[in-house]
Amino acid sequence: MSFFWSSGSSLVDVLAFPTWMAEDKSAMLIQLLATAAAMLLVWIVHYILFRPLNRIRDLCDTGYKDQVRWDRYGRTKIQLANEARRNKKVGDVPPVYPNGWFALCESEDVKNGHVLAVDALGENLAVFRTEEGKACVLDAYCPHLGANMGIGGRVVGDCIECPFHGWQFNGHDGQCASVPYSKGKVPSNARVKKWPTHEVNGFIFVWYHAESDKSLEPEWTVPELDEISSGRWHYRGRTEYKVNVHIQEIPENGADVAHLGYLHGPSMLFGSDLGAITREDDRKTNSWPPFLHHHWEVGWKGPEPGSPDWHLAVTTIKHDLRLFGRLPFILMDVEAKQIGPGLVHLRMNTSLGRCVLVQTVTPVEPFTQRVLHRLYTSPTVIAPYAKLILWGEAIQFERDVAVWNHKTYVKNPLIVSEDRTISRHRRWYQQFYSENSPRLQTIIENKKGSLDW
Repeated sequence: MSFFWSSGSSLVDVLAFPTWMAEDKSAMLIQLLATAAAMLLVWIVHYILFRPLNRIRDLCDTGYKDQVRWDRYGRTKIQLANEARRNKKVGDVPPVYPNGWFALCESEDVKNGHVLAVDALGENLAVFRTEEGKACVLDAYCPHLGANMGIGGRVVGDCIECPFHGWQFNGHDGQCASVPYSKGKVPSNARVKKWPTHEVNGFIFVWYHAESDKSLEPEWTVPELDEISSGRWHYRGRTEYKVNVHIQEIPENGADVAHLGYLHGPSMLFGSDLGAITREDDRKTNSWPPFLHHHWEVGWKGPEPGSPDWHLAVTTIKHDLRLFGRLPFILMDVEAKQIGPGLVHLRMNTSLGRCVLVQTVTPVEPFTQRVLHRLYTSPTVIAPYAKLILWGEAIQFERDVAVWNHKTYVKNPLIVSEDRTISRHRRWYQQFYSENSPRLQTIIENKKGSLDW
């Protein structure tokens, strides 16, 4: 027995857990916790700095902080936003759906053989990708008994199959290709409208035109950005918004030079809450200038008369962020090319390299616009800097959204000479309306749309 314990040790002492083993176990536990904490910290840093931004804001998320702050009835943001939308005077607005190309969705939203229901331009559409990968867009409602093929429909070869009775419609021309239970010939008039479709730069676009003779033949095309299609530039993130405003107000922002210094001059660190922004005028009550301030030099130019690029307009911007109002840094030269009524290619030259931001604006209904931004950068632009650019752009855009969600459209605005580019932009934008472009009152009377949600 002396082999197992000394004469001075009891059996209990021997069976007791050794102190050194307990200390080792505690040290191991601490090491495991420290490792887990380090891994979590690395993941958080990677998420914040390197993972592409994905910022989504619904109709009620921007511009309603005052309503929430002063509400005494316990209403939700959605209820308050709805009330504000009902009470808003829309003004004497232009037609609500201009003619042009509009993005229905992002390419990644529709995989091969998948179907997506999309509401846009007052229409219900079925977007699908054939088994070979071609994007197609048809009217959603089956002419047989009216089922929505975007909800529960499936792809069979080049066709979309109705979930109600199995009728199949070809994605290339909208013609019915099969009635599975019928022994007779497929009716020649069994078809749905096929929308001209163009997939480029990460989006699936459709051509909309109010005149029937121009609805099937696009008058211009969406240009391809080689930096994106070639895969040479890196995708850095996206932002998505729903905005309560007429579509024309959004691109008109590019020609509104004066608002940049006032609304977008204060540092992005103030965020998008309009009530929290400190402006230059506030310096009257302070002895020191703002810590950070955005400085802008802006120009807007439309096409020359008779130009084949009649659907293009360009805004040029020189931007710098100034420290204490004097020391410029984060310099940026920007060219924002407006391509038709609902698309902007915004190219940026920064100190670290070039970027391009693609903005699409698509009317869901008369006063609901879906706005998407996707940012791509050259390899020299590091991910944290790219994310800072996109985040800053999002904050500045949300300041506009906070204004748009509550403003009325003024048909004949009271302007000064410095606002003349607004008038020029409106004259340029008028070309995207035609005789049969739908007007708000007609849509309301026909009960094809609603201002509530």
